[in-house]
Parts: sequence; C-alpha cells; structure tokens
Amino acid sequence: MAKIKVGKTVESLGEYLHEQRVAAELSLRQLAEQTGVSNPYLSQIERGLRRPSAEVLQQLAKALRISAEQLYVQAGILNPDDGQVRSVELAILGDPLLSERQKQSLLDVYQAFRTVAENVNSTAVLDPTPLLEETGIGTTTQGD
Repeated sequence: MAKIKVGKTVESLGEYLHEQRVAAELSLRQLAEQTGVSNPYLSQIERGLRRPSAEVLQQLAKALRISAEQLYVQAGILNPDDGQVRSVELAILGDPLLSERQKQSLLDVYQAFRTVAENVNSTAVLDPTPLLEETGIGTTTQGD
C-alpha cells in the first residue's frame, strides 16, 4: 500500500530538516532525545508524512542550532517576502501562553484580513469609484 504525502511544502521541509540534521552530525535518535520528540515522529517529518507544529519546529531549530524563522518559512507558515508580516507572525508563534490551535487560528485570521485588505487596495487602485455608489447604498431615487 502506497503512503500519501501530506504536501509539497511538508516534503521539502522534511528534506531540509534531514539535511540540517546530517550537517549537525546528529542521528535521528540523538535529535529525538534533544528535542523531546519521538524518533518515529521525526522520521515521519523527514519523509514528508507529517506536518510538525510551530512548537516542534522551535524545538528542532534549537537542537539543530538554526533559525526558527527559517524553519517556519520552509514549513510554509511564514511568507519569506514580507518582513512586517513575518514580525507579526513570529510574535504569534512565539507567544508561550497560546496553544498551537490558538496560534494557528490567529495566523489564519491575520492572513485572511491581509488578503481582503490587499484585494480592496488593488481594487481601489483600479477603480477609484467609492464603494457606496458601486453597491447602490444611499443612491435611491423617488418613484422607484
């Protein structure tokens, strides 16, 4: 029976983590001991079968002595092109009081707001007509 990969980003993350582990001259077992993450789970991450949480990524970054931010980019959690966005996302990911689920929810909401804002801004540039006139709000006529 063939195993289904979680996704391209996760697969490339696994490859990246494997390369970093080999470069750090650590066995999978040693990395598992240093991070407190099980050996089988780390193996699944490296093979692209599992998507690790931000917390696990932080533990891996610390053990491998690499930037957690770089791992977040590799995992597709952070956008590498926007420094301002990264700082907001890093603040969310680094908050020790939030659960993983809360962090992911905040990231999803933040990204949704940014997407809407980008769409509104690009529409405003293309069509400077005010939205009220566009939708017909406040433009009623007598006798309609």
